[in-house]
Amino acid sequence: MFNKVSIFITYLLYVSYMLFPVTSLSAMSDPQKTQNSADYPLIPIEFHEVVLQDDFWLPRLKIQREVLLPHAFKETKVGVEHLRAAARFHAGFDVSNHQAHPFIDSDLYKVMEGAAYLLKLREDPQLEARMDGIIRIIKDAQREDGYLYPSHITGAAAKINSGMGKRPYSYVEHSHELYNMGHLYEAAIAYYQATGKDELLKIAEKNAQHINKVFFEGDRNYNNGVPVNQAPGHEEIELALVKLYRLTDNKLYFEMAQRFLDIRGVTYLPNGRGTTAPEYGQQHLPVREQSEAVGHAVRATYLYAAMADVGAISGNKDYSLALDRIWNNIVNTRMHITGGLGAVHGIEGFGPQYDLPNAEAFDETCAAVGNVLVNYRMFLLHKDAKYLDVAEVALYNNVLAGVSLKGDTFFYLNPLAADGFKGFNHGHKTRASWFGTACCPSNLARLVPQLTGMMYATDKDNLYLSLYAGNKTTISLNNTEVELQQSTKYPLDGNIKLQVSPSTAVQFNLHMRIPTWTGNKQFVPGKLYSYIDESYEPVEISVNNQRVNYQIENGFAVISRQWNVGDVVEMNLPMIVRANVTIEKVEANHDRVAFTRGPLVMCAESIDNQEGTINRFVFNNLSSDIKGESKIKQIVNGHSTVFVDMSCTELIDEQGNSKESQIQMIPYYAWNNRGVGSMSVWMPRNKSLATIIDNPMGKDSLFKNVLASHTFELDSDWAVGDRIMPSHSDDHSIPRWTSWPQRSTPQWLVCELKKPSNIRSIAVYWYDDRPSGGECAVPESWSLEVYADGKWKPFDLYLTDSYGTQTSQFNVVHPAAPLTCSKFRILMNAQRDLGMGILEVDVEFEGD
Repeated sequence: MFNKVSIFITYLLYVSYMLFPVTSLSAMSDPQKTQNSADYPLIPIEFHEVVLQDDFWLPRLKIQREVLLPHAFKETKVGVEHLRAAARFHAGFDVSNHQAHPFIDSDLYKVMEGAAYLLKLREDPQLEARMDGIIRIIKDAQREDGYLYPSHITGAAAKINSGMGKRPYSYVEHSHELYNMGHLYEAAIAYYQATGKDELLKIAEKNAQHINKVFFEGDRNYNNGVPVNQAPGHEEIELALVKLYRLTDNKLYFEMAQRFLDIRGVTYLPNGRGTTAPEYGQQHLPVREQSEAVGHAVRATYLYAAMADVGAISGNKDYSLALDRIWNNIVNTRMHITGGLGAVHGIEGFGPQYDLPNAEAFDETCAAVGNVLVNYRMFLLHKDAKYLDVAEVALYNNVLAGVSLKGDTFFYLNPLAADGFKGFNHGHKTRASWFGTACCPSNLARLVPQLTGMMYATDKDNLYLSLYAGNKTTISLNNTEVELQQSTKYPLDGNIKLQVSPSTAVQFNLHMRIPTWTGNKQFVPGKLYSYIDESYEPVEISVNNQRVNYQIENGFAVISRQWNVGDVVEMNLPMIVRANVTIEKVEANHDRVAFTRGPLVMCAESIDNQEGTINRFVFNNLSSDIKGESKIKQIVNGHSTVFVDMSCTELIDEQGNSKESQIQMIPYYAWNNRGVGSMSVWMPRNKSLATIIDNPMGKDSLFKNVLASHTFELDSDWAVGDRIMPSHSDDHSIPRWTSWPQRSTPQWLVCELKKPSNIRSIAVYWYDDRPSGGECAVPESWSLEVYADGKWKPFDLYLTDSYGTQTSQFNVVHPAAPLTCSKFRILMNAQRDLGMGILEVDVEFEGD
């Protein structure tokens, strides 16, 4: 996928807003307008009305503003230039060098959406001016009829076999034309609500009306005047159209969203395999008839979120009935304990039931964000805490793992085990500063500013505490203003104190969520995971220092009373360390155990355990009396987290001899912040699964042979496969291949594998010594060929991949279809007057 880190940042910003579907109900002409009469039965308190006052989320919000957002804007400049090319084309300039791309501008739109949320929280004239400048470029890029897709506007897509089609809307299955516009709509809505400026909103509405005409009425300038009448391959516009309807009260947009849902799997049915299979984009059945989670996980969660929105507004229960079936299928058969979805590589999506690998897990960060989106909507629909419990687990584990504690590097993939040698994060052995497909970073950029919009929800007589964090807000219940002050160190500590101060005495029902993990059965809803022991510590609640009895309704402790100024509610959620096992059908976890504490999944990392492989530790004497000593202390960048010390057995030699030992564990979200090393969530319970041998990757070359068109006499072509990992692209401390002193000259490098193998991905880490005064640089362009069936053939890229030239990270590409070869060739074109170099080439094989 393209620029995956931008995706992540944009994703957090975007996800957070998708998470709060009812927070954007104001009308375009009146930002104070109440929600439409038909919608979710619960209304969230909007994110900008809840002020964070804690040590967990508030520092992340600060990092969002000071680090993540500026970083994301820097990385999405290429999206601005993509749009500028279309604007220049309209102005009559020569843009023949414009390079087509299917969705590079969507990453920019998501970052803009995140920026708008931050503007809603605090005025920033400089940021607002930057947004206005980009909006002017977008306006100039749009056609008069509303069409906005630079790759077709300039004609660049028609020149190549790109997966975008040769003309507008000719390949809706994969072009991302509607996906991009969905993100544009969300950015436009957020910016209007933050500033009152409607220029971007006008662009969005103009495009939406254009799409309605082309897809559902017929436009003689598109598709020969015949309505396209096809659902997009990547869902997103459906959600955005619902938001646009809520903002403007223009029913056309809601009708479009519903129609796009209802024609999916009806008017068009792909008939290929892999990314062209009907299941890939959830087009195998009409959406109201679906029962299983299939295909690309991010697309699926966007679809499910839209189904919840449309069902809530329309009152059509067929959507919610389908969602109930799909939800049960996910939590019972297809979700990792971290809340991760989409375990399978290749389609970035759902595999067979119970196929939940650890080291080979895909679990895209965006899919976890989507998991939060869907479950939060289902809570608003059903008023049931079990959906919040799933959302919380996905948020605190898979989502948060997607961004470093410094806020400037990201995971695209989130495996549950890593050996410290093999690349897992699209070739990276650590988080990357950005990706070619950048949905995950950009989504993260959207989430944190909006997260406070998930903490409270109300209806006429009820106040729900849905997620816990230190904060303050004022709500209205029964025509009475009620100030709330929440104090807690959650998720590191389970004590929660809520001060309630109504303007006058008022009667209402307080619903405090009692998470699934506090019980004696399981960590998270569903049939996949259970506690080894059934010990139980009751949840105690007091009001004004007096313990109260409470009833549990749908996972909430309900306290009904007349509330007065200064009332204080205190609840203690016991955070003891629990041991978890998986049902037998999950083969990857046979004879393995995972530990959790509160909502956090714990993992063991080699940096805390005398280095070496983490798999030498065994829990073969685990009893119901699990002892884990917890300490909260700083880890990096001023962040505190919980460290847990556990008793275990440690292998000391290859003969199976062992000793009693201790292992230290940290939350999964915090791993890989202090260097590269091995990590595991699911620890061995049997010595046969343990090993003391480090992965040999650092000792043996990856390749049987390496040949180059030219190699500098002081460098080595073999260096590219020595498995010695660089710290950055200007790393002079390790061997390398360079073409020096040849400048401006095309080069090639042939890497022969030890045997014909099934290729999952190929990654290149470029050498670039310009920062230290050298004259070797990343190439102007590059490509791959593979040797199969006795001849060289082009390497067919996965539909969202591109040949990246990012520095200080691996640039990863995947084959479009299953690929077996014995060797591959890297073809490179040098920049003018510069040489080229490679520090490392990494290959992932299917079944590794």
